[in-house]
Amino acid sequence: MSPHGITFDGSRFWVTHRRRDYGPFDYEWSRDYHGVELLYRGQKFGEFCSREEIFCDLKPFSLPQRVVEVACITLGAILFGVLNGFDEAHKRWAVYDHLTRHGLDRFARQIRRAE
Repeated sequence: MSPHGITFDGSRFWVTHRRRDYGPFDYEWSRDYHGVELLYRGQKFGEFCSREEIFCDLKPFSLPQRVVEVACITLGAILFGVLNGFDEAHKRWAVYDHLTRHGLDRFARQIRRAE
């Protein structure tokens, strides 16, 4: 097991930080289909309403700051891909690209699918 990385299973993913897995993180369309709810372990922690309005609060879960950073960047890249009609390969590339641009290469190098 790599000490850092991201594992995807469909839309859900786990962040591995210092050999410990955090997740699953996920998203789902809001009931009115005007926004996207952000989930951690099935509990809503945020919502994407528009490009100008995003709410996110993972504080109640006491996650390491690095996990919060990686999860938020990953969700942002995935939502960008979903809203722009990207296929799975391009969404994963967006995750890799955004993590790398934010100096999180050690996570970007270990993006994989669940077995």
